[in-house]
Amino acid sequence: MNGMSDVRLMLRSQELQAEQERASAPRDISRWQLFWRRRHTRKALLHLTREQLRDIGLTPEQARQEGLKPFWRD
Repeated sequence: MNGMSDVRLMLRSQELQAEQERASAPRDISRWQLFWRRRHTRKALLHLTREQLRDIGLTPEQARQEGLKPFWRD
């Protein structure tokens, strides 16, 4: 490959990363809505069965640690 191809690959990589970040970031959501969502989903983790946790790739200890985090922590 020549230098131009390397630059194109690097730029495309940066574009893909930016697209991923935009897709994963919540849009038009207030800070309080984000806090509420975290609180709700973390509490839900505490009520999942071992089979459900295994399906999402978490151990019971990992789910407990995440479920007990304060809602203001990322």
